[in-house]
Amino acid sequence: MRLYSWNVNGWRAAYRKGLRDWVKETGPDLLCTQETKADPAKLTAAESRLEGYGSCWAVAERAGYSGVATFTKIPGQTSHAGLGIERFDREGRVVVTDCGDFDLYNVYFPNGKKDSERLAFKLDFYAAFLAHINQKAAAGRPVIFCGDVNTAHQPIDLARPKENQRISGFLPEERACMDQWQQAGWVDSFRHFHPDEARYSWWSQRTDARSRDIGWRLDYFWVHQSLLPRLRAAGIATEVMGSDHCPVWLEII
Repeated sequence: MRLYSWNVNGWRAAYRKGLRDWVKETGPDLLCTQETKADPAKLTAAESRLEGYGSCWAVAERAGYSGVATFTKIPGQTSHAGLGIERFDREGRVVVTDCGDFDLYNVYFPNGKKDSERLAFKLDFYAAFLAHINQKAAAGRPVIFCGDVNTAHQPIDLARPKENQRISGFLPEERACMDQWQQAGWVDSFRHFHPDEARYSWWSQRTDARSRDIGWRLDYFWVHQSLLPRLRAAGIATEVMGSDHCPVWLEII
């Protein structure tokens, strides 16, 4: 089973730039998209669908903001939007898919760059999300979660760590939250297979950073440690254009 996650930075824009053709060529079993900035009820029928896939969208109350959508071509899978926490769910940040013997969480984690209030919101989201998935795991329900985490975990995960130590996305308190994920038994799948590889999934559009590969690894698949025997590969599809992010993927059995 091949799972993909991609912050598309606007569903309509990605659709115009060839997302549908990429899906046909790649054929992911599940595709998790973030920052869709769209309500499927306000899209055309063609725009809101990918042929052969069922979908579930989480839509923010604020138009043109945030949003995630999960697409699956596996029959019988069901999805729902939200964590069940109103202050987070009104921003349309989570879709949960029942994949049979595990749950897949498609998550667009908050950005903390705007101000201290949004940074606090981001840290609160991290804490609530970890408590939620830990509870699932403790009850015997394995979880995989993916999406734009909006933080580079280690210095290897961004091109210029020294210059960004005081920037949200690489702050000590944000990185400490990801340390807590590891301590609780969650595994960064890309780093599991590629412990020393410096690869990125996001590049600033303001400085032509992508052509120079001055990037950040902000997009992840994390898995519960109980699922490690099922992992086969993980990677970053840096060749795929259409957004300031590129897709990341995970292969499991």
